[in-house]
Amino acid sequence: MPTEILMPALSPTMEEGTLAKWLVGEGDTVAAGDLLAEIETDKATMEFEAVDEGTIGKILVPEGSEGVKVNTPIAVLLEEGESASDIGSAPAPKAEAPAPAAAAESAPKEAATPAPAAPKAADGGRVFASPLARRIAAEKGLDLRAIKGSGPHGRIVKADVEGAKPAAAAPAKAAEKAPAPAPAPSAPSGPSGDAIAAMYQGRAYQEVKLDGMRKTIAARLTEAKQTVPHFYLRREIRLDALMKFRGELNKQLEPRGVKLSVNDFIIKACALALQAVPDANAVWAGDKVLKLKPSDVAVAVAIEGGLFTPVLKDAEMKSLSALSSEMKDLAKRARDRKLAPHEYQGGTFAISNLGMFGIENFDAVINPPHGAILAVGAGLKKPVVGRDGELTVATVMSVTLSVDHRVIDGALGAELLQQIVENLENPMVMLA
Repeated sequence: MPTEILMPALSPTMEEGTLAKWLVGEGDTVAAGDLLAEIETDKATMEFEAVDEGTIGKILVPEGSEGVKVNTPIAVLLEEGESASDIGSAPAPKAEAPAPAAAAESAPKEAATPAPAAPKAADGGRVFASPLARRIAAEKGLDLRAIKGSGPHGRIVKADVEGAKPAAAAPAKAAEKAPAPAPAPSAPSGPSGDAIAAMYQGRAYQEVKLDGMRKTIAARLTEAKQTVPHFYLRREIRLDALMKFRGELNKQLEPRGVKLSVNDFIIKACALALQAVPDANAVWAGDKVLKLKPSDVAVAVAIEGGLFTPVLKDAEMKSLSALSSEMKDLAKRARDRKLAPHEYQGGTFAISNLGMFGIENFDAVINPPHGAILAVGAGLKKPVVGRDGELTVATVMSVTLSVDHRVIDGALGAELLQQIVENLENPMVMLA
C-alpha cells in the first residue's frame, strides 16, 4: 500500500519547519539514504533522507511551505507494482494549517489501512519507525521497542523488521503504561497580539512575522527566566598581561596564518576553570544533576534574526590555535545556518561576549540546561591602584557570571569565577 512520507523532526526541539526545496519530483525512484528535500528548522537548513525505497507518487506539500508541523504527510511513496491510482482521493493537507492533535501524536496513517499506533520506548519516548516498517511489524507480531533501527537517527526501517525474529513479541495490554497526567495550566501570557496592535492604531509601523528561530528564542528564554533561579557574580579582570602575551604569540603564529583573539583566551580560561572546579561543570536534568568530565563550552554567535550557541567540545584539551580555528569555522557555519544539531546542543557552560560592541557589562540569561553563562564586556583603560599602592592605568574587563542556583551554590560559583580570573590574568599558566 502507498506509504506517507512525514515531516521529520530534525532536532529534539523541532515542532514545525519550512519545506524549503524538493530534491525529487513525482515519478522519481528513490532508495533508502537518497536525499528527498531541504528542510528549514528553527536553527538550520538540513537535508532530509529517504528511509524506504519506492517511487514518489505524489507531493502533498509544495516547496516553500512554512509552518509544516512535524508528522504532517508531505509526500506519498509507492512500492513496486503500485501506481498513482492507489493513492486515493483524500485531499492534500494544507501546509500552514495546524496539524490535528491526534495526528501529531499518533503513528503515520496508510492510504487505505491505518498503521498501528507508535509504541513508546522503555523510557517513555516515542519509537521512530517508517510507516512500512510499522505495518510489517504489526503483521509479524513484533515489538518495535525491541528492534534497533539502522535508519537516520536510529529510525526503524523496512530492512530492520524483515530480519527480526517473532520472539520480540509485543507485551500484553496489561503492561501498557497509564496515561500521562494532564499538563498543569500555564500562567497568563499577557495581552494578545491583536490587543497590543490595537494600542498603536493610527500610528505607522511595520509588522514583522516571527520565524522559527525567533519563536524558539522567545519561548526558551522566557522559560529560562521563569524557571531557572539565576544569581549573578561580578568581577573585573586586568588584561594587560594577556594583551602583551597575545601580541607575542600572534607574531610567532603569523607565518601559519593564525591570529588569536581575546575570546579564544576566554574560552580556554573557562574550559580549564571547569576542570579546576569540577563540581561546577554540571547541568540541571530535572530530577538530578549531571556532572560532566570534559569541558564542553558553548559560545553565543549573533546571526541575522537571532543567535546560535555552538559548542566547543573537550575545550580543555585543545590548543589556543585549535580553539581559534574551530571557533571561526563554527561561527561561519552558524551565520550560514549550516550547523548540525549536535554542534549547537549540549555543553555545561556558555560565553556571551558583547565587548566588541563597546558594552562594558551586562547580565546574560542562562540557556538551559547549562549551569552558568559568562557575560563578557569590553576591555577599557581605567585608573587602578597598583600592588605598591600607586595609582596607575590598566586595561580592565568587566565580567558577570550568571549561575543556576539549583546546580551551583554561591561559594562554588565564586570559586569558578576566581579560577577564570586567575587564568586570564596569568595567561602563560594556561599553556602549562
